[in-house]
Amino acid sequence: MATPNTSSPESSAPYVPHNPAPLSSAQEQQVRELYHKRVRTKCADEIREFATCAQTQTYLSTLRCRPQNRAMNACMLTHATQAEQDAAREEWFLSRDKRKAEREAKEERRRESERKHREWWGLDEQGRRRWDQQEEEERRYGREGRGGKEEGRR
Repeated sequence: MATPNTSSPESSAPYVPHNPAPLSSAQEQQVRELYHKRVRTKCADEIREFATCAQTQTYLSTLRCRPQNRAMNACMLTHATQAEQDAAREEWFLSRDKRKAEREAKEERRRESERKHREWWGLDEQGRRRWDQQEEEERRYGREGRGGKEEGRR
């Protein structure tokens, strides 16, 4: 009898779907930002050369820095490929768990801060000042309570 394979793909590495469901607009924007960041890091030297040239020039920077500009654009075009875009999408999927953990930690810090604020100021869950019922009545009506002294009434 053959033994079943006990190694699961979840334990080795996070699963990155090859044909994932479409991402939302905000998620696609995050992938694009990651993609542009990856391309810019690969062309950092050319970008730096063009920036230093353009900073020393005035309105003639387009003419005098043309070789650096062309080198920068050529580098960007060679690295801005579909393969690089796919690599950025894969990196985004791999960092999904990390972003989720960061969001949960941020939410927990917010809740803890809110709880401390309510505790410090004596607020209830709705943000209203809380009092004991007796303290509330004493505050409103004095020590006698709601009806005043019973023996004085007739």
